[in-house]
Amino acid sequence: MQTALVLGGGGVTGVAWELGLLAGLVERGVPVTGADLVVGTSAGSVVGAQVCSGLPVEQFYEEQLVPPSSEMAARLGFVALARLVWAGGRTRDAVRSRARIGAMAVAARTPSEASRRAVIEARLPARDWPARRLLITAVDAATGEFVVFDRDSEVSLVDAVGASCAVPGVWPPVTVGTRRYVDGGMRSSVNADLAAHAQRVLVIAPTSAAFGPMPRLSAQVAGLRAAGSRVAVVTPDATARTAIGRNVLDPARRAGAARAGRAQAATVVDEVTDLWV
Repeated sequence: MQTALVLGGGGVTGVAWELGLLAGLVERGVPVTGADLVVGTSAGSVVGAQVCSGLPVEQFYEEQLVPPSSEMAARLGFVALARLVWAGGRTRDAVRSRARIGAMAVAARTPSEASRRAVIEARLPARDWPARRLLITAVDAATGEFVVFDRDSEVSLVDAVGASCAVPGVWPPVTVGTRRYVDGGMRSSVNADLAAHAQRVLVIAPTSAAFGPMPRLSAQVAGLRAAGSRVAVVTPDATARTAIGRNVLDPARRAGAARAGRAQAATVVDEVTDLWV
């Protein structure tokens, strides 16, 4: 496997920033959206499904500039964050930590699964898994098991993306069969280690935050490099962080985040070109 594109979590503004960055890189002649493998976590699962659809990334970027109509406004405020950290940070056992987060998510009052599924469907240009290899991450809410969905998982693309985006305490866990799943970012905000064996790996990470026993992005990148992969990591610059703001779940900030991502492409294009071309 030659190339891998790893897309991390970061809310609706993370989706917008990633799409802006990708559109800016493609505009400058760096075909990163054609990676052999795409790994998507939370916001990155949305972007991954979009870029693997075969449609131009420019189309998805332009959609971020339009006032949101199908998105639900939400807030991951201090109290919700504190509950999340408290639930997952009381043990060094990563699986137990995630199971506690899952229990908190199941007990939380959230919008209905059906209403949230409609939002996810509106984000996706296709309902079928792409031919290209796309990995989407989630966590089993009951057991804390880390799960990676792909086209062979017998899980619909909408449900896989919905599960990966199911922020505990904000959105409902996604039911697939007899299991319920929450955000893949509860294992890692990026899950870059899933790109192992790729010769060249581009990691686009709206956030690299970690708490409790979560693996750090820096450790995952070090592991990839130790195994022989060439890796470049792009995170929001100061202008993008300002555009994204404190509430990454605020749809009103999508356009600003998208434009900031596109502008940032100009500052990272040389580094990414050296890796990719």
